[in-house]
Amino acid sequence: MTEPIQIGDRVRVDIPNEADPDYEYHGEHGEVVEIIDDDAGRETGDSRDSQIYRLRLESGEAVDLRWRDIRPPFQE
Repeated sequence: MTEPIQIGDRVRVDIPNEADPDYEYHGEHGEVVEIIDDDAGRETGDSRDSQIYRLRLESGEAVDLRWRDIRPPFQE
């Protein structure tokens, strides 16, 4: 996503690697309901990694993902 991800944004999960433990969510749509700060960016050197996005999927399930696994939603 080109703009900062914010609470309330509708997003799509994009995890094309079938070996990724969160692959089961690939293609799901949801809403960002919380942004959690941590210090992962210090380890990776990328400040974007210091945020975890909690999504509420359309199924009602909550999942925590990083910025690289989130894209704008498909137009419905």
